[in-house]
Amino acid sequence: MVKTALITGGARGIGLATAHIFVENGYQVALLDRDAQALDAAALDLPAAEILLFDVSNPQASGQIAQEIRTRLGRLDCLVNNAGVADFGPIEECDPAIWRKVMDTNLDGMFYLSQALTPLLRDTRGSIVNIASISGLRASTLRVAYGTSKAAVMQLTKQQAVELGEYGIRANCVAPGPVRTKLAMAVHTPEIIDAYHDAIPLNRYGNEREIGEVIFFLCSEKASFVTGQVVAADGGFEATGVGLPALRV
Repeated sequence: MVKTALITGGARGIGLATAHIFVENGYQVALLDRDAQALDAAALDLPAAEILLFDVSNPQASGQIAQEIRTRLGRLDCLVNNAGVADFGPIEECDPAIWRKVMDTNLDGMFYLSQALTPLLRDTRGSIVNIASISGLRASTLRVAYGTSKAAVMQLTKQQAVELGEYGIRANCVAPGPVRTKLAMAVHTPEIIDAYHDAIPLNRYGNEREIGEVIFFLCSEKASFVTGQVVAADGGFEATGVGLPALRV
């Protein structure tokens, strides 16, 4: 039986790069996204994938998605909760609409979808990988809703690991650091890029494929005794603490 994976936010970036890795390893993949145009492009890039146009921030969508997976794939071995949004700004300007927009997708949508798909994952003793961010491990200015949502994702992952482990379901979390996506490169100024390079021990941004490889490993049988973990794929950024680049030898 061919194993299957569902990747939310799968139309671009880390999600699409991860999908390619799953397909290369013989999986049937479903790409879920709310951006129809991006999904059309992803379908051309990865024609073997099933395409699902849904918005995970809508709680009513979770049951429909579960039914689509059951009907179109017949089983689910891996759920990669990658869909996310960001809205950066000063803490005093984070109004209820901004807070809710970020939480509805980054946290609530992840919870409800995982809950709806748990019966399918029980059948396969499958795995969940939730995508958080280094912003959930290290506080930063201008991202109170985003960082808080990603910290909550890490705790949600641990809850899933503890409660679903009796079914053989593993749950882990990947917290990417700065990644050289098209979006990041469009909004990061040269000064920001230089500052990240100085602060990251590997002196560079990661790339989408590197994050995807970590995600795939955690879904695979090679990680069969790994659950409840948060893996920072960040070039050592989180490990540096308050270390100053100027103090390097």
